[in-house]
Formats: sequence, structure tokens, C-alpha cells
Amino acid sequence: MEGRRTKREAVVKSQLTDVTPVDLQGPVRRSSRNTLVPKRLQYSPEAKIPAKRRRATMHDNKKSQKNKKAIKEEEEEEDDENENSDVEDTNGGYGGLSSYELERLENIRQNQEFLSSINLFQATVELKEMTRPKPSQRGLMRSQAAVKEVLPPRKSLRLQKKEAETLTLPPEPRGTLTYNEPLQRLKKPSGPLPMDPINMEEGSKLPSQLLELCSEDSTEDRKMELDLKEYRSALKNMRITEDRVAKVVKDRIFSAAFHPCSSSLLMATGDKWGKVGLWKLGGDWGDDGVLLFEPHTRPVGCMAFSRAQPTHLLSLSYDGSFRCMDVEKAVFDDVYDVDDGLKTFDFMSNDCSTLVVGNWFGEVAIVDRRTPGNSHESLHSLDPKTLRCVSVHPVQKQYFAVAESKVVNIYDSRCLKKTKSQAVSQLHGHSLSITSAYFSPHTGNRVLTSCMDNHIRVYDTSAMTTESPLLTSIRHDMHTGRWLSKLSAVWDPKQEDCFVVGSMERPRKVQVFHESGQRQHSFVDGENLNTVLSVTAFHPTRNALLGGNASGRLHVFSD
Repeated sequence: MEGRRTKREAVVKSQLTDVTPVDLQGPVRRSSRNTLVPKRLQYSPEAKIPAKRRRATMHDNKKSQKNKKAIKEEEEEEDDENENSDVEDTNGGYGGLSSYELERLENIRQNQEFLSSINLFQATVELKEMTRPKPSQRGLMRSQAAVKEVLPPRKSLRLQKKEAETLTLPPEPRGTLTYNEPLQRLKKPSGPLPMDPINMEEGSKLPSQLLELCSEDSTEDRKMELDLKEYRSALKNMRITEDRVAKVVKDRIFSAAFHPCSSSLLMATGDKWGKVGLWKLGGDWGDDGVLLFEPHTRPVGCMAFSRAQPTHLLSLSYDGSFRCMDVEKAVFDDVYDVDDGLKTFDFMSNDCSTLVVGNWFGEVAIVDRRTPGNSHESLHSLDPKTLRCVSVHPVQKQYFAVAESKVVNIYDSRCLKKTKSQAVSQLHGHSLSITSAYFSPHTGNRVLTSCMDNHIRVYDTSAMTTESPLLTSIRHDMHTGRWLSKLSAVWDPKQEDCFVVGSMERPRKVQVFHESGQRQHSFVDGENLNTVLSVTAFHPTRNALLGGNASGRLHVFSD
């Protein structure tokens, strides 16, 4: 045993001698535990702590007690100094604080007095209200909200210690339920309707200036087509101001058109619930130049002024009514009438007497206004799913393009059959439903289509082959949602190769493109354009552009 112990002591001694000594010439690093003693949790009784560790803990506790005693003596000395100081408690009510803290509080008080004197807080609130864009208050006045009836407060029968009333449930409906759209309204009676503005007093007559303005002959004011440089310069000179924004109809705009007169800007628009509004920019009749009529009861899907008779405005509605507003007679005449579902139309003759009318059920009707009555000449079934737009060739009137489910077909009206009519040409490449398809305004050598697959396409229809070739495809966000009207690219009637379309981008804008896909201009205005303009249209002779939004307001850019 003694041999083993001596060997073990020899090994420990040799290990201690092999330890390299610490370099004492450098600065000595001291532990921070001498100044701040961390709190230790004793997980075992004191008897189980090793002797060396117990002695170290007792030594640290003694040091911490000395530090606490020194801190307490310093605090007592500071209290004595504060009591003996010359600073009085009445000096701003901040007695007992240091001179630095007193100076800081005095600076805060002076700053608050200065800010209050210049009304900075009130100006900040007013600035926030000013930076928030407000819709234009021009045009139709807001309807006054009806005074709510004050009902007696409801009281619990249980708290009143009364028995509950026995209620009988209504009988269950029998048979199949019929679809009934919310807020569906009755259709207007057939026959002529008087042009009585609903935003004026009952019995008010139409302004005489309206008839004079609509009777203007603007055929001599046609402008020559500009080259792209001059066209871009003309677009840049077009501006929008506060007085060029007005509420023309009460609800979401579905269609809009410029009157061809050039002396003043006269616009028409149709909304979701069958109202038609006329707005003369700068006019003094009605509400800031706005006259509102109600010839339909459902969305006004399409409207256009007659090129042969500028006093006529033709409007078509989802309720199945197709009417002509005759300003000279001050009536809305019947043109065509079906049960439901009219969607689009276009003129098939130069005198605007023959029309092609499309409905939601994939049918087109040929209507002659010279024929007595409000029926069609012929009815043709084209697409069993749906039909959203028709457009007549500007030169060869027998051709018309139809935007069907996923293809645009061009038909010859002379070869139509009741069913299964053969298309003269087809425009392929669309993967989703097509919103619109329009021939170019002067030659008809191009067809412009808008599709829900986020593309705007331009096709070559100059040769009218079996499959018209695709020239340009422009990516454009077309998903507006259910609360906005669908975006549709439309040609500028003054320019054969340029078109305009609304945009979902921010800041809000309206964009003009060349048929090659090159963007020519973007109409942007941070103060007067803060909404999506789904419906757009160029003036046929002047440098003017209108855009309609979902709240019934028209925005006008002009030079």
C-alpha cells in the first residue's frame, strides 16, 4: 500500500512540474467576479459543497457585503448633498434632481410651448387629411341618407320574468327554387320613353344647348393620321385637372362614348343599373353639366353615337332592351327587344340603319331600324357557350368579328346560317375567355383582342385567310376582380395603329400602345387619377381621352 501511495504522489508531483509557467511580464487579467458577484442557486445542502468551493463562496459573500455597504454609504452622502443643496423644490416642482436633469426638463417644456405656439400638432392632422386623395365632388350630388327611425330599446323577456312568445315558422317551399338576382328590377315597358332627367325637378325640359351641340356636323373636322413622333407629342400635351373629373352616373360604369362634335366635349356613359348619363365638360345645366336618365334596368353593356345622325345615341342593356336616345324628339325609342341577355352591337351600314347585335347565349341578330317594330331580321346561333363582342369591318361591311369563348371568328353576313355558320377567318392563340375584339378603325387590316390570359394581341387581317397570323402579343394584367369592369383595349379612331387600355398598376394610369407592342405614353396624375379606369375611349376628332371607373366617375384628359 505504501508503495502505491508513493508512486501516485510521484506522478502528481511530476505533472505539476511539467506545467508551463505563465508569462508574468504582460498585463495581468483579473476576473470580473471580484466586482459583481453573480447569484448562485444552491441545488444541494451546504454540507455537500467541497471545502475549497465553500471557502471561495464565503469569501465572495463577504466582498459583496462590503460592496453593498459602500454603495449604501454613497447613496446616503448624495441624499445629504441634495438636502444641503441650494436648489429649492419650488423651482418647477423638480426638487431633488441633478442640474443636468433640470436643464433637460426645461428644454422639453420650452420645445412643447414652441410647438403649441405654431400649431404644429393641428397642422400635422390637417396635412394627413390633405394627403389622402378624395374623390371628385363634381357632377351628381350625393343622395341624402334617409333618417333612420328610432325604435324603442329591446328588453329581455327573461329579465322581465315574462314567458317567451311562441313563433310559428313559415311553411317550407315546395318544388325547385328559381334563380333571382339580388336587387333585380322590373324591365321598362316597351315603346318610347320620355327623356326626363332624374337629377332635375319633375317636368324640367332638356336644355336647348344640348340639341344644338348634338346637331353639329363634325365630318369636316377629321384629322390626318400623325406619325409616331407627332402622336407622342400630342399625347404628352393632354392633361387632366380637377374640373375634368365628375360623377356622371350613380354606379359602376360599363360603357362610355364621345359625341363626335368638336366645339365642346360631350360624353355619354352607362352604369350597372341601367342609367345613362350625359356630361358636357364645363356645362352649366343639371349637376355641373350632367344629365341623368334611366332607360334600362340592368347594366348598359354597349353604347355608341350614330355617325349618320349625331342626335341619336344607341344603348344596349343586359335586360334585353336596345334603345335609341333621340335628342331631337326627346324620347328613348325601341330598336330591338328580347327577354334577356343582350351584350354588344355594331353598325353594319354607313347610314347606321343596319346593326349586328350579340347576346350572352352565343347568338347574333341582324336588325334593320327601318323595319317597323322591334324585332330582328334574322337570328343566328354561333357559339353555344358565350359571346362577348362583335365588330364590323370599317370598309367591307359584310365582315364582322365575334369574340367567342376562346377564339375570334370572322363571319360573312351574306353566308350566315341559323346554326353552324362557317367562319371566313379564325384568330387562334387565346387560352382563356376573350373580353373584346375590334377591327382597326380605317382599313380593318388589324384586329385587336383582349384576353383574360393577361395578353393583348394584334392580328393581321389584311388578306382574310383561313387563319389570320398573330403579329404582336403584349403582356398586360387583365384580372380586375368582380367589382371592376373588365379591361378592354380599344383603337384610337384618329390613329390606325395605336390603341389605349386601362391598367391595374400603381400608380394608377392609362396606357397607349403601338400595334408593335411599343408603349407610346402613360397618362398619370397623382392628384386627379387615383382609381382604375376600366372603360376608356378616344375622341374621334379631338385630342381627348375619357376613362370611367367603378364609382360612376369620368376622367378626361385633353389638350
